[in-house]
Amino acid sequence: MRPLGIEGAWVDTPAVFTDDRGRFHEWFKADVFQDVVGQGLRLEQANCSRSARGTLRGVHAAAVPPGQAKYVTCVSGAVLDVVVDVRVGSPTFGMWEAVRLDDTTHRCVYLSEGLGHAFMALEDDSTVVYLCSRGYAPSREFGIHPLDPALGIAWPDDLVPLLSAKDAAAPTLEEAERQGLLPSFEDCVAYRGVLGSGA
Repeated sequence: MRPLGIEGAWVDTPAVFTDDRGRFHEWFKADVFQDVVGQGLRLEQANCSRSARGTLRGVHAAAVPPGQAKYVTCVSGAVLDVVVDVRVGSPTFGMWEAVRLDDTTHRCVYLSEGLGHAFMALEDDSTVVYLCSRGYAPSREFGIHPLDPALGIAWPDDLVPLLSAKDAAAPTLEEAERQGLLPSFEDCVAYRGVLGSGA
């Protein structure tokens, strides 16, 4: 695992073993994760989504505490996975980083509590699975419009984004900040410190 340019996010490219029967890889190892991230991954929910080419999901995040950390991979097809820093006061607030996840490299992305997450399917039937530290709680979750010009996420220009009605109606980052929806960087780092201490 190596850190991304946004604090609190990592990417992992596992070793893949192939033979004439197929292939095998370990997509999550608790001991490696703990050593790198400094805390274990609490698991309350596991999600699986299958998307048509061009489907754009996100940007989704949750209030901290407790937030919702995610460990994401693509088991079939390919997606452009994007981490967005929506933490007010962060040195990288409003910045994003993209990683291609696919069924060839088997990369995984981990984003800690307070970060925003989105992805776009690059192929039909792209299947994404993700482990979540907390279950879905509508009262704690919020979205940022993934096409917010101020964010300027570089989605593939050869695809027409297919958004849900909910994501299409999401506020811009500026509007979400003005509405008091966004977590603070300080609260997110403090909360992760508590998780890392085992308290």
